[in-house]
Parts: sequence; structure tokens; C-alpha cells
Amino acid sequence: QVQLVESGGGLVQPGGSLRLSCAASGFSFSISQMYWYRKAPGKRREWVAGISEIGDTTNYPDSVKGRFLISRNNAKNTLYLQMNSLKLEDSALYYCNVLLAGDDYWGQGTQVTVSS
Repeated sequence: QVQLVESGGGLVQPGGSLRLSCAASGFSFSISQMYWYRKAPGKRREWVAGISEIGDTTNYPDSVKGRFLISRNNAKNTLYLQMNSLKLEDSALYYCNVLLAGDDYWGQGTQVTVSS
């Protein structure tokens, strides 16, 4: 079955950095577009990054563009999100996501807390 396991979250001060990972299994990772989303309490889930199957195309919303970098290692079936210059408003539960045959799959999420 499809499994997505996020890790790497934690507590960081404003301006700091974190690198999230998402270990994928149960599907053909190397031919799947992948995404990162986040959900903060009281807010709607927000898309934060997307990457093409071979990693040559990436997309970001304006809220994180220039600060976040999505990447992937298809040999390791792993997705990454490098987050730099973190802001208080980046605090959220971060999820990786894949859409397969019309169905959305999500991991359990990893918590990122930005606080001084």
C-alpha cells in the first residue's frame, strides 16, 4: 500500500532553517509528481511546493518562493523540503502528498514550529 512518512520537523527560531524528508513506498515514486502541503490551526490547508517526476520543474506559491526548495532523490524514493528564512507564519503541520489514479495520499505529517 501507499505509504508516505514525513520527518525532520521541529522547533526553530525565526530566520532559521529546517529540512523535511518524506520517505515514499508502495507506488512508482520516480514517475509521480510530488507535493508538500501544510496545515496550521484555524487555517485552510495550503500547498507549499510541487516537483515534477524527475525534478526538473518545481513550483511554489508566493508565500514561500525564494525561501523553500523542494527536491527529490528517486534512487532513495525520498522527497525533501529545505526551508530557509523561516517565519512565525510558517508554523504548521507539513505533509507530503501524491495523487495516484485520482486518489490523494497523505503522510501523517511533521510539525514545524517557528518561535522565538
